[in-house]
Amino acid sequence: MIDHSNGYEGIAAEFLSGRGRAPSTGIGARHVREWARTLPRGAAVIDLGCGSGIPITRELVGEGLNVYAMDASPSMVDAFRHNFPKIPVACESVQDSLFFIRRFDGVLSWGLMFLLLPEDQRRLIQRFADLLVPGGRLLFTSPPEPVVWNDAMTELESRSLGAAEYRKLLSAAGLSVTSEYEDEGENHYFDAIKQNTTGVR
Repeated sequence: MIDHSNGYEGIAAEFLSGRGRAPSTGIGARHVREWARTLPRGAAVIDLGCGSGIPITRELVGEGLNVYAMDASPSMVDAFRHNFPKIPVACESVQDSLFFIRRFDGVLSWGLMFLLLPEDQRRLIQRFADLLVPGGRLLFTSPPEPVVWNDAMTELESRSLGAAEYRKLLSAAGLSVTSEYEDEGENHYFDAIKQNTTGVR
């Protein structure tokens, strides 16, 4: 049986006792908050691989965004529902999700991309573009160099396609990288916008 949680269901208790517990501010929270502020209040955003929602989803909510969330780990989704009972959350994998059958002003994928197989990463980038409205924003994390390593918590293989490949895939999908940066935990961010092909903003 395929574990679409990429090993995180198996270590959910350990994860939730650390990063996934309030009042942790958490690595990445500041950068996500700054990204959220580029979107208008009330904008619809989906948080893919949301975990418990702490600290990342909490930043989106705090900036007044209309948040949807998704995680493939049932334990993570249960914790999320406890923390954010009013936010729609689906226990689905990004490979199979219907993504609430709607489009979004923003898509956030923090700490998820590199857990996926290369072919799934390539498909997901195209799916990002499909999910976004014209002018919509994408933010995801993955190392800038092509590299394979074992995840510190799950011990499963993780892989980054590398910045050059990600930029190429994003461009082919109609997404322009506006900036790249790193946070205090050395997570590398790709901040992109969906091109407005109609010429009207």
